[in-house]
Amino acid sequence: MDPLIKVKEAHLKGILPDDVFDLVIKRFPLVVSGIDRIESASGINYPIAYVDPSLVISSSSSYDYGILFARTIPLIFENQLQVVIQISAPLVAYGLKGTIHAILAHEFLHYLDLIKKVSKMELLSDEISGNLFENVYADSTRLFEPRVVFNDKTLLLHITKKFPAGFKDYKLEDKTVKFWIKKNLPSTNITMDTNIIKLSTEALAKIKLDPILIRKMKELEEKNTKIRKKKYF
Repeated sequence: MDPLIKVKEAHLKGILPDDVFDLVIKRFPLVVSGIDRIESASGINYPIAYVDPSLVISSSSSYDYGILFARTIPLIFENQLQVVIQISAPLVAYGLKGTIHAILAHEFLHYLDLIKKVSKMELLSDEISGNLFENVYADSTRLFEPRVVFNDKTLLLHITKKFPAGFKDYKLEDKTVKFWIKKNLPSTNITMDTNIIKLSTEALAKIKLDPILIRKMKELEEKNTKIRKKKYF
């Protein structure tokens, strides 16, 4: 799969202007280097990733909204779980290298959390909340500690800076608003209660997972438990 296929199609259809398309293509190597870095720092293969030509905006039941620069999407095909990381074009176009790598790493933690839950038959449905603050809190408490997964100090620093309590990068957000939203480039609006995962018990029971990955997950869980115990006591 060409990770830029959707961006190229949007450009051919005139949905993405030349300057934006050229910028995404020029800066895509930052995504590649980020994925290589994460694989090296974790010893685990990164799931399939592609760049989406639209910006995902998530709103809650109140008046707040957030920009989702990347999403982790599970797909079930012939009893196989295929996880795909959707990366927004504005992140590639306007994000700094450290920001891009931090977001890719954060989505990788979502991927690992998903694999962990599926392997334990826990993923009947994720918690639903219509409040962005509550979702940020849930997001930060259920994922693996980054230092358990990654042995790259610089990458860990990027993650810590960008995700102290939910993702924040004012420069990236400002650029996205100015050069993407205000120019009416492609955007997709979703509500928080649609950005969840639901799988039936029957579907979960049929899913086959890589035994090597499952073994690695157990090792990470043990390390994660030890670190969190030290953190709380």
